[in-house]
Amino acid sequence: MNYRIVADSSSNVFELPGADYAHVPLKIINQGVEYVDVPGLDVFGMLDAMKASREGSSTSCPNAFEWQEAFGDADGVFAVTITSNLSGSCAAARAAADAYMEEHPDRRVSVIDTLSVGPEAHLVLEKLAELMAKGLSFDEIDTQVRAYLKTTRLCFSLESIENLARNGRCSMAVAKLVGVMGIRIVGRASDEGTLQQLHKCRGEKKALAAVFDEMKSRGYCGGKVWIDHCLNLNAAMALKDIICHEFPNSSVKIGTCMGLCSYYAEHGGLLIGYEGA
Repeated sequence: MNYRIVADSSSNVFELPGADYAHVPLKIINQGVEYVDVPGLDVFGMLDAMKASREGSSTSCPNAFEWQEAFGDADGVFAVTITSNLSGSCAAARAAADAYMEEHPDRRVSVIDTLSVGPEAHLVLEKLAELMAKGLSFDEIDTQVRAYLKTTRLCFSLESIENLARNGRCSMAVAKLVGVMGIRIVGRASDEGTLQQLHKCRGEKKALAAVFDEMKSRGYCGGKVWIDHCLNLNAAMALKDIICHEFPNSSVKIGTCMGLCSYYAEHGGLLIGYEGA
């Protein structure tokens, strides 16, 4: 059986070494301009245009046809999506899976709702590639990756939450307060796949300390970590140093937020996916 992994662009992953991999883009719309979340997107320009805009912005997910096209002609497909509580991408992937298997009754598609976004999805994608390399069956891979997903976590530190407020994810009053007072919002993805605010921290140093405390409280003890930053490499490196100081044998990698994640994380934001318990 030949396998393919497909993810929407909320994973921030456009290449997955060692695996047959494809991605489908989400889109961000601002003042009639559509920003397609693909390699080469000018994230800084997109964020700058949004900051200057007084109009609301929105996002749109890949449709079922785009998902099905990305499945190619693989016998076994694993489709990894952003949390179904933030986007319709998962529903579209499931519709595509049903159509694909109806057209090809001998093929299999597993749709994995990460209940998360960004770097936690990256961990899941890497686990899928690892399991496939072992020559496991479709059902074995599906069972093991879903068990792995129960151990992974996501937390975040945000310098701005204006776009979240504009999309009804938090109050505009809180968003304005964060912007004026230099407060960082530290939170996590809940078990239901929603964004949960935990702390309001004044200054980056306190925010990073709160992030690390949150990681340890959720079972982190030196496993894999992906830190995706939105135009804030220094903070990502500082957090990596904090983690590696206490857990010298940990595997901590730094990536960048692409279009969709940058839309929500905004300038200065960090998204952290990690192995917990």
